[in-house]
Amino acid sequence: MSEPLKIAIAGLGTVGTGTVKLIQENLGLLTLRTGRAISIVAVSARSKKNRDFDMSDITWYDDAVTMAAESDADVVMELIGGSEGIAKDVVETAIAKGRHVITANKALLAHHGAELARKAEEAGVALAYEAAVAGGIPVIKGIREGLAANSFDLVYGILNGTCNFILSNMRETGRDFEEVLFEAQELGYAEAEPSFDVDGIDASHKLSLLASLAFGSEVDFDSVYIEGIRAISSLDIAYADELGYRIKLLGIARKTQDGIDQRVHPCMVPAEQPIALVEGVLNAVVCKGNHVGTSVFEGAGAGGGPTASAVVADLVDIARGTILPTFGIPATKLEKAIAQPVETREGSYYLRLTVEDRPGVIADIAAILKREKISVKSLLQHESNPGKAVPLVITTQETVELAMIRALESISGLDCVLEKPNMIRIVSL
Repeated sequence: MSEPLKIAIAGLGTVGTGTVKLIQENLGLLTLRTGRAISIVAVSARSKKNRDFDMSDITWYDDAVTMAAESDADVVMELIGGSEGIAKDVVETAIAKGRHVITANKALLAHHGAELARKAEEAGVALAYEAAVAGGIPVIKGIREGLAANSFDLVYGILNGTCNFILSNMRETGRDFEEVLFEAQELGYAEAEPSFDVDGIDASHKLSLLASLAFGSEVDFDSVYIEGIRAISSLDIAYADELGYRIKLLGIARKTQDGIDQRVHPCMVPAEQPIALVEGVLNAVVCKGNHVGTSVFEGAGAGGGPTASAVVADLVDIARGTILPTFGIPATKLEKAIAQPVETREGSYYLRLTVEDRPGVIADIAAILKREKISVKSLLQHESNPGKAVPLVITTQETVELAMIRALESISGLDCVLEKPNMIRIVSL
């Protein structure tokens, strides 16, 4: 049996603490599976408070960067979070010192992934990030290793459990966004400041990493079109059910002859599709390989236990001597991504309007749609309340998104339209 693998852990929040506990509790099993002992030699966090795990043989560092530079660790786990500052400094310092890095930090990799991957490969060390995408689901390993024989032109999924919980709960209870968001915060599924989740940023970070891995391109977070779920109302949820859809916040990355289309936004998904049936805080990732066809990964996308499981999965690889390119191919071979604008998307759309119930309203809206060459698939108006506000729902046949954007701008300017229209893309993947 070789020398013990020495680990330093930066960050002792939910994931860091969960990782320490998992290693300590499963140490015998991990030794059998890796063929070598594993030892946590150093930790660092913002506070040296009492921890509910054994620290008797672990050196405490007040400064995580100093720990990355001076400890005798073979592997540094960065479990702090954030795209800049101390998290980035820890990773860069560890790589410069020739230490392997394991991180759960999707924001850091979304903004600096290509650069850090090059540095890690030049140093001959691993930069592993299974825990950064979809928590405990082994999707990075699945695409990079299990499906390595395939090329991909599509990867998509439910990448944020908070949003999936909110949308699922809205459908089940008929309540509106704000009320369900509050419940999610009470249950610990949403942060006190939920923008990172509900505005789609978290899912976009993860999507940019999946796209790089699947397509062999440099991480290009800045080209991801991002739209969150704040505008989804209980009315939209109810109309989706009536029309045979469920609303999901999806991250979708598609490689086309014109470039890479990356977008995160609410989608109307046919209710019978597998992704529509993923409920609650679960995540799911779907990828389409040119030989294997469609593969679906589903499971716990967050939480201390599942995320720690993913962190330690990377540790097992390193202990076995398995060091792979960060994004599946050498960083120097990653192609510069060519972004495909969302305006060029072709698809169907759901449009909910709040209009004054009076003669000629539908004719005025239809005239605008006709001008943009948009065909109506269905029209729903259940209420009649002359002179008052009523909801009007339109679904369209396939059209180019730019035409839909122009139509929405013109429709919004009609004096019979009383609120900002809500548009949701209809997808069948």
